[in-house]
Amino acid sequence: MRIDTPGKISDRIWLLGSRESCVYLVDGGGEYAIVGGGMVHIVPEILVQLKDFNIPEEKIRRIIIQHAHFDHCGIVPFFKRRWPWMDVAASARAKTLLSTPKVIETIETLNQILLDKYGRLEDADKLGLSFPGIAVDTVVGDGDTLSLGDLSIEIIDVPGHSSCSIAVYLCDERALFGSDAGGIPFGDGVFTAANSNFDKYMVSLRKMLTYDFEIYLAEHYGALTGKDARQFLERAVASAVKTRKIVEAAYAETGDIQEGTETATDRLLKDAPEGFLPREVISLVVGQMVKYVARTKTPIVG
Repeated sequence: MRIDTPGKISDRIWLLGSRESCVYLVDGGGEYAIVGGGMVHIVPEILVQLKDFNIPEEKIRRIIIQHAHFDHCGIVPFFKRRWPWMDVAASARAKTLLSTPKVIETIETLNQILLDKYGRLEDADKLGLSFPGIAVDTVVGDGDTLSLGDLSIEIIDVPGHSSCSIAVYLCDERALFGSDAGGIPFGDGVFTAANSNFDKYMVSLRKMLTYDFEIYLAEHYGALTGKDARQFLERAVASAVKTRKIVEAAYAETGDIQEGTETATDRLLKDAPEGFLPREVISLVVGQMVKYVARTKTPIVG
């Protein structure tokens, strides 16, 4: 089953934000954590949702950033300012990126575009939704555990979508938070988002499949439960193999990164569901995959 509207996913996990930008609230029994950093424009929705779900804000103790892309860290500066006691956790690479002036400038620019697109500029002024960068309090890496009340949170390094990607696993809840390292839900399929390193992306997908989970939580388009959760990652592997072949073929036919990107984007968007990411966003991701293929010129191993 897919759950893509705000509300309870299990006794201890809530979906917050929106269908397009999901973050998750985890109840550790007396204290809470947020997994995922979301897009900046969902801040007003989250404030309402916390009230509606009767979540005491003073008990939100931690937020975990799964990677440093603008659409996965946008809410963090606001809530860190609102909840100064909250611990911000991320990978070492994410910590570096989120304090780099050029990265901060890019995220701020993209955030302003989002706020304008969603009609949130007035809210942004009232709430102070700027992006000054993020000071990461706790650096985490593969195999590390974080405590949250009576829950233990395991960190899994899953590079490939980005160099700084981590997944989060709750053994007691059999819940895996894959973010974009597991691909992006694409209707009934999965869009491959191997932005950083296609080979590492494949390794990360298979690594996540070694975990025992019955809830899979993405940061775009919701969560999946039951058999649909595991099947999502299995489809993600199949989609990645297919996508790699499409990207390789497009580059081989054109011999040019830009032309190969346009050709591969056309082919990958043929079956895109209505309301999926805009073509310009898809083209950026595909362009990074084409560049990787052009650089490595190594065939995919299925």
